Amino acid sequence: VQLQACGGGLVQAGGSLRLSCAASGRSFSDFAMGWFRQAPGKEREFVAAINWSGAGTYYADSVKGRFTISRDNPKNTMYLQINILKPEDTAVYYCAAEQTYRFYSPTTPRTYNYWGQGTLVTVSS
Repeated sequence: VQLQACGGGLVQAGGSLRLSCAASGRSFSDFAMGWFRQAPGKEREFVAAINWSGAGTYYADSVKGRFTISRDNPKNTMYLQINILKPEDTAVYYCAAEQTYRFYSPTTPRTYNYWGQGTLVTVSS
């Protein structure tokens, strides 16, 4: 599956963005999906994940209550609604996919076999 992330940009603190991840090449509903981010000089970290149906979602503690992950299987697209942005949210955001109906380790990068190219989110204070 090929993944294309978009929707990043420069936003003031307190603002909102919606990231999208469009998938192509395989049946999207066969895949569990995740969002990760990597800030300059830091390791890639888990942000949120969603199982194949959308019924199961997972969030990093740092984003709970501000970020919402969702997916639209007929449109082959996953979303990340980001509200109340903080400067520490500045990072490149990556979407990832794993072909599975059993999502054992959604927070671990090595769980995912497919990665998009990333979209940059910059939050100014």
